[in-house]
Amino acid sequence: MDSALAKSTPIEFTPDQLPAHIGVIMDGNGRWAEERGKHRTEGHRAGVDALRRLIACAIEFDIKYLTIFSFSSENWRRPPDEVNTILGLMKKFVASDIGTFVKNNVRVRILGSRDGLNSSVLKMIKDAEDRTQHCTGLRLNVAFNYGSRTELLDAAKAIAARVANGDLDLNDIDENMFTQSLYTADLPDPDVIFRTSGEQRLSNFLLWQAAYSEFIFSEEYWPDFDRASFLSLLDSYAGRKRRFGSVG
Repeated sequence: MDSALAKSTPIEFTPDQLPAHIGVIMDGNGRWAEERGKHRTEGHRAGVDALRRLIACAIEFDIKYLTIFSFSSENWRRPPDEVNTILGLMKKFVASDIGTFVKNNVRVRILGSRDGLNSSVLKMIKDAEDRTQHCTGLRLNVAFNYGSRTELLDAAKAIAARVANGDLDLNDIDENMFTQSLYTADLPDPDVIFRTSGEQRLSNFLLWQAAYSEFIFSEEYWPDFDRASFLSLLDSYAGRKRRFGSVG
């Protein structure tokens, strides 16, 4: 994932055609593996390589924010061996790639609930955030143990507690205050949300933040994602006309 990766095809986008913030639902690892007669865990391993390609593309095209849905709060319901494989791959990914993140000026932030996470996972999160906190390039936000409904409830509870304590007047609550109470408080809303595997739903990902996001769905499974896939994403986004409820 070097920033000096080869550019085999010259592609030109004007700055206003590029999204500042891309959200990605990396879906289809298990089905990719099953269709090839492999164990589902092999799909997750291939998915890590696809993630590296995604980050390299985001650096190449100077994307400011990239938020990936790596592990949802509902994913704990999967078979224990699959969950353990995913967690193991995440730890290995952070350990092996953190130096590359620093080299490429990528700041890592983990979004999601940390309640109930074991000490090794919490250490992984702290290491990733601490070692890249000085980086000023791509903001890589990893939604881990994340569920948007839980995020919204946590925000509502935090605001309610301030009202109950007399620190906040009910009439002062507005959209901006609510936004600043979310896990993504200092991030702009995603311009586009991209999902692989042919599924066309958000699956509890950035529900509040996606109010005016563009949606792009791909039939390919996540392990097949490559630079051509990224260029197709950018090309599709560049052709959208965003009106935000107005007439444009």
